Amino acid sequence: MTATAPTAPTALTTSTILKIVQAGHPVLRQKARPLSPDEIRGPDVQRIIEAMRETMRDAPGVGLAAPQVGLGLQLVVIEDKPAYVERGDPDEMRARGRTPVPFQVLVNPRLNIVDATPVEFFEGCLSVTDMMMVVPRLRAVRVEALDHTGSPISLSADGWPARILQHEIDHLRGVLCIDRMLSRTFMSTRNYGQWWANTPVPDVLRAVAVTEAPDAPLSSATGPGGA
Repeated sequence: MTATAPTAPTALTTSTILKIVQAGHPVLRQKARPLSPDEIRGPDVQRIIEAMRETMRDAPGVGLAAPQVGLGLQLVVIEDKPAYVERGDPDEMRARGRTPVPFQVLVNPRLNIVDATPVEFFEGCLSVTDMMMVVPRLRAVRVEALDHTGSPISLSADGWPARILQHEIDHLRGVLCIDRMLSRTFMSTRNYGQWWANTPVPDVLRAVAVTEAPDAPLSSATGPGGA
C-alpha cells in the first residue's frame, strides 16, 4: 500500500480487469490513505471503482480492496450474488449466516463492533491464491463509510456479510487473513475440497490439533549441526 496512491491511468475503462497482487507485495502491508469526497466523485476514482467491480466479478470474489489491485486507497467493493449463495449447500449457508449482499462501494470505512462473539469458518483471499484457512471473525458489525458519491452511509451486518466486511477492511490496514487464521488449518483449496469441505469446523480443529508438544526451538540444539 503506497502512502500516496497513483492516479488511475487515463486508459482505464469500465471493462478493465486489474491485476490482483499477491501476499508479499508491499502494498498489502501498508496502511491505505483516505479519500476526500471530491476525489471520490472525480473521474479517476470512478474509473477505479468500475474496474474493481469488474475485477471482483471476474475473479470471482465477494469483495475486493484497493490495495489488492496495487492502490493504497481506503476503497472497498463488496458483492455476494444470490447465484453464489444458491450454489452452496443450504444447510452450510444457514450455518454460515450467508445471505446475498448487493453491490456496494465503501470508502474510508470505520468498523464498529456489535457482537464480539468469535465465529470460526474457512475463508479464502484473492491475494492468497488457492489457499483456505479457518479465521475467527466477529459475529456482527456496523460500518460507517462514504459511498461512490461521497455521501455518508451506515451498514449493519452479521454472519457471512459481517465476515466479508471485516476481511476487506482489514486490507486497508495492511492486515491479511493469514494474520488472523488458526495456522494449523492453512491448506490448499484443492485439499480443502478433497478432505475438509463437508466437515464441521469444530471437527476440523480437533483433527488438526497438536497431539503433543512440538520440539523445543533451535536453542535446544547441542551444536551447529545438532546432535
